[in-house]
Amino acid sequence: MQFKQIIGQPSIRQSLTETARAERIPHAQLFLGPTGSGNLALALAYAQYILCTDKNETDACGNCSSCKKAQKFIHPDIHFSYPCVGSKVVSTHFLEQWRTAISDNPYQEVNQWLQSIGAENKQGNINKDECLDIIRKLSLKAFEGSHKILLLWLPEYLAKEGNRLLKLIEEPPEDTVFLLVAENQEKILPTILSRCQLVKVPRLSDAEVAEGLRSKGLTEEKKLQEIVYLANGDFNQALQLIDQQQNDNATILLDWLRKCYGGKGIEMHRWVEGIAKIGRESQKHFLQYGLHFMREFLVLKMTGQSMVRLQTSELETAQKMLRIMDFEQVEKITKIMDHCYFAVERNAHPKILFLDASIKINQILKSKITA
Repeated sequence: MQFKQIIGQPSIRQSLTETARAERIPHAQLFLGPTGSGNLALALAYAQYILCTDKNETDACGNCSSCKKAQKFIHPDIHFSYPCVGSKVVSTHFLEQWRTAISDNPYQEVNQWLQSIGAENKQGNINKDECLDIIRKLSLKAFEGSHKILLLWLPEYLAKEGNRLLKLIEEPPEDTVFLLVAENQEKILPTILSRCQLVKVPRLSDAEVAEGLRSKGLTEEKKLQEIVYLANGDFNQALQLIDQQQNDNATILLDWLRKCYGGKGIEMHRWVEGIAKIGRESQKHFLQYGLHFMREFLVLKMTGQSMVRLQTSELETAQKMLRIMDFEQVEKITKIMDHCYFAVERNAHPKILFLDASIKINQILKSKITA
């Protein structure tokens, strides 16, 4: 991938190319940015730029042998590590799927990736075997490039296994570069953070998202501006919104709130049966969306303005909810969703968890009706 293919982030691109041309490449860098900001795309372009044999001031040439291999993600000196599912699997078991995924969308988020490799009800992780495989790969000499590069996507999934990589990150073999790409700093081991130079990747501006959508062929200005506003700097979300009017998570959430408001046990139980089947990663993704909806609903309630980052059908529902929910209820429901996310991460029984949450939300909503 070349820098010219990346949406926005001009100052970071300039900084990265300057360090490579000056041969001042830090041995470990952490590209930290929100989903859809382009942190993975930047790391991919940087890896190609480092190994390019005919680079210019702003980008890799795209034509040398190294570039051609890097663009197909088959360069023997660029190694990839990413979350997978299973206790004994390593990244190389899913290498073909990975190449396809990042070729199609280098702005992808983790749930898209995990579902593409059949995660279903399993949670992603970077396990002990993967760490040992990383150590083995980097113990070898570079095959044909000037450096060996390990691009590790989402070190948040390392958990305690990341301790196995500490010595290697701190004292890597000669001409070895670690490029870690992360979204949540709080979930990364402090010992890994302290060994990396931080590259903060900001959320994209609305203008940059619009530019990216135009490059994808979206020319209908009204739809483009609506998508830009809803995406809130997340280019992956913008790509998902191009072909859909309302995402599945919005449908599921609004259906849940309606059933909790109605308070009919059989209907709530049927909803719980459905959410329990979608898998833990999808449940976490749904709860993240639920927290986003409640945050935007709170903005709507506080300001009274309709300019919130919700789609039309979501906004209509939120406006109807204004007369039903007060600030205290919003706070309580948000805490329940946050607790559910925490519990899902720790393998809570989904039917028990969501049924309990549904009953509590029903009680919260009823409390105002009966007051």
